[in-house]
Amino acid sequence: MFYIDILGIVAFSISGVLIALEKKMDIFGILIIAFVTAVGGGTLRDLLIGHTPVSWMQNITISYVILGSTIAAVLFRSKINYLRTSLFLFDTIGISIYTMAGVEQGIEAELHPLICIALGTITASFGGVIRDILCNEIPVIFRKEIYATACIMGGATYFILKEFPIQENWIFIISGAVVILIRLLAVKFKISLPRLYKEEFEH
Repeated sequence: MFYIDILGIVAFSISGVLIALEKKMDIFGILIIAFVTAVGGGTLRDLLIGHTPVSWMQNITISYVILGSTIAAVLFRSKINYLRTSLFLFDTIGISIYTMAGVEQGIEAELHPLICIALGTITASFGGVIRDILCNEIPVIFRKEIYATACIMGGATYFILKEFPIQENWIFIISGAVVILIRLLAVKFKISLPRLYKEEFEH
């Protein structure tokens, strides 16, 4: 699970770099955007439940991975387009792992299941929200993509499965797979939540 988590951090970091490059930021700005994309959600979760120092401060490997990913993405930015499909898959696996991690943190804190699901969703998606806000964009999860919804469904599946005599590891795996499946199907078939505004009013 640690290595899968690292893949998620790499994918989130590189996605932050790509956005920062599009905004023509300097190297410091690029690093900051990569960092908040990778750990913003987890940091917010830890602060909400009172886990301090937050996770990335206790594990220096996370900072090294983000720094290395940022440098690599900047140096090889012309090649990144060829890896976009792989990055999407890593990102999808990452939000799955982060959702389940957030849910389990909520359970450890003895919080209500709905709050646990919210924590899982925050962990998985709010790094991207912070990234988009810093880049002066409306966060993508509020506009068009099935992203947070996949996290919510995965978290709900987790608590449903806990009502059955299933091993904890399998609950984690199946619930995480639900997040991945919903995300992949939504992107493949261009499924999105209904919007209140007509296309002609969108900018």
